[in-house]
Amino acid sequence: MRRLLVLTVLVAAAYSCGFPSFPPVLSSRVVGGEDATPHSWPWQVSLQSDRGGGWRHVCGGTLISTEWVLTAAHCINENYNYRVELGKHSLKASEDGSIARRAAKIISHQDYSILLSRNDIALIKLSPPIILTDTIKPACLPELGFVLPHGSQCFVTGWGRLSTNGPLADTLQQALLPVIGHEICSQQEWWSVLATDKMVCAGGDGTSSGCNGDSGGPLIYQNPDGSWNVHGVVSFGSGQGCNVFQKPTVFTQVSSYISWINTVIANLILATVKHNL
Repeated sequence: MRRLLVLTVLVAAAYSCGFPSFPPVLSSRVVGGEDATPHSWPWQVSLQSDRGGGWRHVCGGTLISTEWVLTAAHCINENYNYRVELGKHSLKASEDGSIARRAAKIISHQDYSILLSRNDIALIKLSPPIILTDTIKPACLPELGFVLPHGSQCFVTGWGRLSTNGPLADTLQQALLPVIGHEICSQQEWWSVLATDKMVCAGGDGTSSGCNGDSGGPLIYQNPDGSWNVHGVVSFGSGQGCNVFQKPTVFTQVSSYISWINTVIANLILATVKHNL
């Protein structure tokens, strides 16, 4: 029964995943990012909290199925309520096809360490489930344990700051970030012991900038068949700025948490079934 539920979750997550109806325009620009083609990253979501009396964008996230969003554990504060906006390009404008969903359940990794940013990953269950459209589609998950090779060309997306102390972007941004292998990123002059083998480093060459990638947002890599996998969740970067040599943006490596993702979702399904018996 448990195995069947896990397989059902995987099939649901994989259905039509990773293929945007409006393909992104991929350029080699890496400094500061650039405006994305509207709805070309249809799995990008805006995680919003109700602090301050209204809904406010706090983090990015990645849609991985009709009910689940992947984000960072450090984005979550138990003192606030959260919702997720999907199908957005501009956070300022009202857009046809965009929807908001209540965060019915938020599950942060049980071993998340705020001090060392270990296991910085969380799942959000949407209520009610969404219907996939041209502007709202899930990204694919990578295979368990898959590690992107050094130099892999990935993209980071989000509505984060366009510069170190600048305002949040009004429209969705994208930036090309090359992967920095763990052997390099964990060297003393780079991130040293802060970078573990359950993390992905990208950028940090002095020209690549990940400032536009919100916390919790995706690091995306295109497969040979044209589909896109979410390989990273934005976790932390340098306090010195967006474009610091040998201080790449660090992402939680999604492939290290496939078993955790499946277990969390399967356990919640089982709990729901038992409750309804």
